Amino acid sequence: MLQKSSAILAWVCLAIVVYATFSPPGFRPGLATNETPLTVTIERVGAFVLLGLLFSIGYPKNRSFVVAIVLGSAVLLELLQYITPGRHPRLIDSAEKLVGGGIGIIVASLLSLF
Repeated sequence: MLQKSSAILAWVCLAIVVYATFSPPGFRPGLATNETPLTVTIERVGAFVLLGLLFSIGYPKNRSFVVAIVLGSAVLLELLQYITPGRHPRLIDSAEKLVGGGIGIIVASLLSLF
């Protein structure tokens, strides 16, 4: 049951990340009304930690799929911002997403040992 629920939540989380990435500034979800650069970094890393955790729990026997989806979406979403008006892709943003996704995958792997 946990595996199936995590898989569903993982896809929902990915959809929310895609929405937040491409929606206009006024419609983006955020932790605070006046976001500092640190808050934005925490949001990015946190979203991908959660994504990595959920996909890892939802697809425990398919590690290459999890890595491809989580880390691939981090890079792809940043690259797609090149063709999205009003968006500015940055290498540091992609790195933050990759670090978050990697942390989520590693934490889930460590948790599965117990």
